[in-house]
Amino acid sequence: MIKEKRKALHLTQEEMANDLGISLRQYVRIDTEEDLPRRDVLRHLIEKFALTNEEIGQYIRDICKKNS
Repeated sequence: MIKEKRKALHLTQEEMANDLGISLRQYVRIDTEEDLPRRDVLRHLIEKFALTNEEIGQYIRDICKKNS
């Protein structure tokens, strides 16, 4: 979901990593739903992509499901 939101804004993974103040590797893991982002990074993603509570919940569930 994050990946689709990023692409809709025509942003690269590198641009997002720089904007979030994290490494490209960390961002790729967020983009591919391999890792939950830190709380501050998640907050920034919520604001940047205007995520709804439902979208946030689904994103977290998807990551937990993928990593279980």
